[in-house]
Amino acid sequence: MSKVTLLIPTLNEISGMKHIMPQIKREWYDQLIVVDGGSVDGTIEYARQAGYFVLSQKKRGIRYAYIEAMEHVEGDIVITFSPDGNSVPDYIPQLIKKIEEGFDMVIVSRYLEDAKSYDDDFITALGNKTFTFIINLFFRSRYTDSMVMFRAWKKNVFFDLDLDKEKSYSLEEKIFHTRIGIEPLLSIRAAKRKLKCADIPGDEPKRIGGERKLRIVQWGCAYLMEVFRELFFWH
Repeated sequence: MSKVTLLIPTLNEISGMKHIMPQIKREWYDQLIVVDGGSVDGTIEYARQAGYFVLSQKKRGIRYAYIEAMEHVEGDIVITFSPDGNSVPDYIPQLIKKIEEGFDMVIVSRYLEDAKSYDDDFITALGNKTFTFIINLFFRSRYTDSMVMFRAWKKNVFFDLDLDKEKSYSLEEKIFHTRIGIEPLLSIRAAKRKLKCADIPGDEPKRIGGERKLRIVQWGCAYLMEVFRELFFWH
């Protein structure tokens, strides 16, 4: 039986944490890591009082949450989960089941079948669907949602796809003065390596409290550049 690590990045998510974390059943995971990017609203204190292992990031930015956490990950399967209300805990067993069927990555898609995002606005929905279309077009994949955080993947995938390497992100981040997430690059490189991937339908509720951390223009430009760089330079 595979071991499961639930990886939960946080930054001032106290409201969401109090509502969502009690819904996560202990039998669903072997290890839970809260990776905090510098919360000042009580998120860290709440997590520690609840008995969760909390790792404080040394560097700011969502991708560093994953990079710094990976050396502590004990599971064969990693599930990245947003505690702000966007991720529904009940989908966790489905993710595990699909990975154990032999998939390398399984995504909870907001756009598959009858699933819906209640957190999208026109701009974010257009951006998510456009990037997914572009990735499918250029890399011959069949994703319905290539951008979402809520997904499961085998631990070795992170290292096999060089997602732990600074050079995988540094050019876009330097040009657009931002820190980007790993999800688009994970989706692209998984497609390029022809890994076995699947989507399952899952609603995305509205976030609970906290602040939306999207940098739409900067991230959009950085991800678009990432697509074209990957198209020509990473093997």
